[in-house]
Amino acid sequence: MEVVYIDNHLVIVNKAAGELVQGDRTGDEPLVEKVRQWLKVTYNKPGNVFCGVTHRIDRPTCGLVVLARTSKGLSRMNELFRKGEVSKTYWAIVGKLPPTPVGTLTHYLTPVERNNTTLVSDTPRPGALKAVLNYRLLASTERYHLLEVDLLTGRKHQIRAQLAAIGCSIKGDLKYGAPRSNPDGGICLQSHRIHFVHPVSGNVVDVTAPVPPDNLWQALAAQVAGDTELTNPN
Repeated sequence: MEVVYIDNHLVIVNKAAGELVQGDRTGDEPLVEKVRQWLKVTYNKPGNVFCGVTHRIDRPTCGLVVLARTSKGLSRMNELFRKGEVSKTYWAIVGKLPPTPVGTLTHYLTPVERNNTTLVSDTPRPGALKAVLNYRLLASTERYHLLEVDLLTGRKHQIRAQLAAIGCSIKGDLKYGAPRSNPDGGICLQSHRIHFVHPVSGNVVDVTAPVPPDNLWQALAAQVAGDTELTNPN
């Protein structure tokens, strides 16, 4: 866990793949509890320390998560997310090129509880929610491709399911068609950038996460940055 932004009302952390944001039936310590303890120790706060979850990202996904330090921050961030006023950009490494370098995907998603997946349909169906995202190709190695994804809706497993539906399964995502897992058990999907107007101060908050330190992420990120000296690992 890495704190990348903090003020009186909010804290943004860079979550590692495999960490839970909020507690579940596994009983594993969630990110929100780790941040609560970090706040307590760092600021020498007595008693209970407030830390609220404003949104979640999947356990195998890494990257930025916004938590609230106050009840005012929590309620107002919840409202921003509800209104769609938080811009979330993801980076995803996939094993196949998308049909076009830039595109918009529109599907209808139905959660399947029995196996914790999401069913994708090209047309509306009862109980399905419309899901829309924009993507663009940023960089490629011989075997993998880096996509930037902007979410226009927020649905369960949306990016994972929609990319898989066009044959672009995310590296390591066995649940959605990847041929093999990653060594760390995570998937190559990162909550890369988050942008919003602070609901209390009115200031613009624009935070970008550093990419994970493994060679593939670093090589693709170097291409995006225009660094051609770094050799291609795959």
